[in-house]
Amino acid sequence: MPRAGLTPDRLVAAAADLADEAGLEQVTLSALARRFGVKDASLYSHVRSLRDLRTRMALLAGGEMIDRIAAAVAGRTGRDALAAFAGAYRAYALEHPGRYAATQLPLDQALVPDSPALRRTAEVTYGMLRAYGLEEPDLTDAVRLLRSAFHGYCALESTGAFGAPRDVQASWDKAIDALHVLLLNWPREQRPPGT
Repeated sequence: MPRAGLTPDRLVAAAADLADEAGLEQVTLSALARRFGVKDASLYSHVRSLRDLRTRMALLAGGEMIDRIAAAVAGRTGRDALAAFAGAYRAYALEHPGRYAATQLPLDQALVPDSPALRRTAEVTYGMLRAYGLEEPDLTDAVRLLRSAFHGYCALESTGAFGAPRDVQASWDKAIDALHVLLLNWPREQRPPGT
């Protein structure tokens, strides 16, 4: 019998909070059971496994993050949209390190059609990049570049790895300027004639 008030949503939210407090690697079913004052086995009526829990955390965090990003980019295009997107991404990553770490977990692509958060992430990201005139396969390449740049910067910043006296925000702004110029001058994939 499930404990009264214990639901999958409450478990996932508590796991996300624990991840922010202690780190994603500290989120275990045992730690979560202790937080709720229940036995580990009682959690299995709400989540199938630790992997299931972490997948649900990733979807929760991804939804929170894309909501912020979508609000930031609304009504903007070009460099303004890129800067707003990047700024919201960075703020979420730094404010919610455990949740953000969950967004980096590999997910089963079969989840995408059933996940509003994953679909919205693709729509907002690709929509922002289409303003640069990009089409497939260049869109996917640009998404991968931006994700790599934003993630790398945030990962290094969160560990204090930028030791030079240059202001970290100034470097971030310069990186956004450089990415904007790159997107404007993207090396387009050559399509075969007649396609």
